[in-house]
Amino acid sequence: MISLVQFFKCLSDETRLNATLLIQKEGELCVCELMETLGESQSKISRHLAQLRNCGILTDTRRGQWVFYSVQSDLPDWGITMLKQACEAHKVCS
Repeated sequence: MISLVQFFKCLSDETRLNATLLIQKEGELCVCELMETLGESQSKISRHLAQLRNCGILTDTRRGQWVFYSVQSDLPDWGITMLKQACEAHKVCS
């Protein structure tokens, strides 16, 4: 289980935070959708998503050639609550 410190360290980068908030809001997104919304390159988005997956915040599901990312189902309740509250207050979710 992810610790509070690790949770915040993983989200301390703006791209990782924005991607996580968008995924939390939408349920799941692929790299191409995040590239379009965040205006970042495929390599940058993929690198940050890999870090979030390694932290235990996100999980991925492959469907054909597409990989979809979603918030880890076993993320602690406090983590889900923080993501929802952050999304409500952040411009990336509006």
